[in-house]
Amino acid sequence: MRNFDFSTLSRSSVGFEPLFKLINEAQKRFDAEGGFPPYDIIRKDDSTYFIRLAVAGFSEDELTITAKQNLLTVSGQKKPDEKRHYLHEGIAGQAFERHFSLADHIEVSGASYENGILQIELHQEIPEAAKSRKITINGGASAKLIN
Repeated sequence: MRNFDFSTLSRSSVGFEPLFKLINEAQKRFDAEGGFPPYDIIRKDDSTYFIRLAVAGFSEDELTITAKQNLLTVSGQKKPDEKRHYLHEGIAGQAFERHFSLADHIEVSGASYENGILQIELHQEIPEAAKSRKITINGGASAKLIN
């Protein structure tokens, strides 16, 4: 992944420090995690997303999904199999931990595992207090103006 320098933007922006910090942390995590397991992020509609990870060779009980605040963590740890003596082990089975930063109000609504693909469904539910609303304008005799 390419390194980006946000110093030019931060010199002329106010209040975007959390965004720049989030981008820098995601970049560091990506560099540390490498490319395993490969994944897709799919947007179904305005409020539904899917993360699909290719985790062939792992069973459901070897995978862990954890959501804490705005961070989703998917990890996998193969159980040792002393019964098998591999002459060649080409199916990746190394332990992994992959992190995904989630926007506010995005919650994990479910997960499924089929044919080596772990699919996590995410849904954004914006609370009523955060939604835009129309403000009525009071006019006439009841309006009090500040002089």
